[in-house]
Amino acid sequence: MAHSASDMTPQALASLLGFYADSGVDALCEENAIDRFAQSEEMAQSRRQNASRKAQEQSAPRRSADPAAPGTRPSPAAATRQGASASGTPATAAPAQASQLTVPGEAVFNDARALAAAANSIEELRAALEGFTGCNLRHSAKSLVFADGNPDADVMFIGEAPGREEDLQGTPFVGRAGQLLDRMLAAIGLDRDKAYITNMIPWRPPGNRTPAPHEIELCRPFIERHVTLAAPKIVVMLGNVASKSLLNTDKGILSLRGGWMEYISGETAIPAMPTLHPAYLLRNPAQKRLVWADLLSLQKRFEEVNGN
Repeated sequence: MAHSASDMTPQALASLLGFYADSGVDALCEENAIDRFAQSEEMAQSRRQNASRKAQEQSAPRRSADPAAPGTRPSPAAATRQGASASGTPATAAPAQASQLTVPGEAVFNDARALAAAANSIEELRAALEGFTGCNLRHSAKSLVFADGNPDADVMFIGEAPGREEDLQGTPFVGRAGQLLDRMLAAIGLDRDKAYITNMIPWRPPGNRTPAPHEIELCRPFIERHVTLAAPKIVVMLGNVASKSLLNTDKGILSLRGGWMEYISGETAIPAMPTLHPAYLLRNPAQKRLVWADLLSLQKRFEEVNGN
């Protein structure tokens, strides 16, 4: 629900302005209105022109590569094939690169579930992840990024996967998105001493790509066990991957955010708030207004569970 300044108390308005200032907002509007429809049309027209130019280049007649033609020199690859044919030895083809990730067998998924279930403490769960070799991501990552903050906190934040800075330091949310998360927490009176922070995936995907479905499923038993062992009173899912995976829904984060749901941990139903990931806010700063509404709702629920 949209709020105007007249609907807010002076304290809430001051907190909102402070949140915007800490997030890097230094102006309320552009000097001139921006026609987004015109921008979209220009981008579409540019793409059509590029596609047309490429099509013309591909359809243009090419010079004959016949090695018998006068003044024509065969390419190195053609020379190799000709030499191999003359000698009766087949040419060696270049090794093909795999275009798809290798999906592990069912035994690996069973191993992940067994290791997670056997962990009786957060320390044992971390040790289980350090010893688990079934996920391909751990072989390209520099470090295991497990958790940060207070494991006894009432609220637990779950993101997607580590980025470059997190991989280097072995700590979640320490890059630009993490700095924004810290400012978001501070806006409602929280910090890492009052919150517990982790990710759905504990290893950085190469190039910060979105985790593959089988990678999410391999790590699911560990994050579910992590929530059970931490036993928070509130869970906040940051972004699509954590929200859709842990809440078992196909809805996107823009449809999910803003409402309270339930995350089922064993026989316990934990209040869950899906909201936008800080990395998404860095790319789409206008959406911070949505997250501010989510933060106010989280602040209210946090005060309720603490009897304030």
